Amino acid sequence: MQIATPYLMFLGDVPDRLAAKTAYGIVDWRPEWCVGQLRLPGCQADLGIPDLTLDEAVAKGCKTMVIGVANAGGVLPEHWVSEVVAALDAGLDVASGLHARLGAVPAIAEAAERNGRQLHDVRHTDETFATGKGTKRPGLRLLTVGTDCSVGKKYTVLALEKGMRARGLDADFRATGQTGVFISGRGAAIDAVVADFISGAVEWIAPAADPRHWDLIEGQGSLYHPSFAGVSLGLLHGAQADAFVVCHEPTRTTMRGVGHKLPTIQEVIDLTVQLGRLTNPDIRPVGIAVNTQALGEAEARKLLDDLAAEHGLPATDPVRFGVEGLVDRIVTEFPG
Repeated sequence: MQIATPYLMFLGDVPDRLAAKTAYGIVDWRPEWCVGQLRLPGCQADLGIPDLTLDEAVAKGCKTMVIGVANAGGVLPEHWVSEVVAALDAGLDVASGLHARLGAVPAIAEAAERNGRQLHDVRHTDETFATGKGTKRPGLRLLTVGTDCSVGKKYTVLALEKGMRARGLDADFRATGQTGVFISGRGAAIDAVVADFISGAVEWIAPAADPRHWDLIEGQGSLYHPSFAGVSLGLLHGAQADAFVVCHEPTRTTMRGVGHKLPTIQEVIDLTVQLGRLTNPDIRPVGIAVNTQALGEAEARKLLDDLAAEHGLPATDPVRFGVEGLVDRIVTEFPG
């Protein structure tokens, strides 16, 4: 899948920042590709890039309108259809990370056909995956896991890729969600893979490699989340993770979208080790990544110091304070 850049980021009328996390992720890690944003009345997200009309976006060289949202169920709201059609009529391709296929909407399919434009459904792939085998394969793999969904698992592995490469390590980000695929150009949206093939898809995403090569695998959901635990478990088994980092958001008391209590970091560590040993008996934690965006700097640093002392692991906010401590631990745990 080759998506033409640069992008116009479409946010629709999403109710909050988290609902536009796909767009935020692309802007954070590929800012040079993001020329502007298109928002509808009532939109409560702002990427901090220029608001553009479709004509303005085309004039500035945009090639693709990216539907940068992650809403419940991955549906395309009916009142967005006309906006997608207008983008195609203006001469833009359209790319979406939603579960709903753009081409399944007759008006969109017809507009793409008459304008000779491309529709990209990033959550869907033509790749055929085998079932996971759980057979040991060469290479090293790190997986991010979470106390909840939307706590920074993607940002952590992207920051680790940058930090590990800076230290001379051979490391690659492996995308398992729609935002990651937009950023990396390769991967598969695991939550759109048929359940029997999730672990096999992860084995395809992070195949056999040089013994010292690190695949940094983007985690999804949480083993404790009643909606997404199945995806998280398939990821864990397919990754055969040698190492994992626990990601956490400290201001939450319940998991996103449900009433279930947020698990503790220790509970996540224990369950990840217990279940991960099925495909890698040597799995181990190497750090804690905390999204401290809602905390002041002094409060954030104290929390991280307390967590590091409590769990005997380096703790950091990868975006705010960097990943040096995590990389140090990885190098110590996996020398050579």
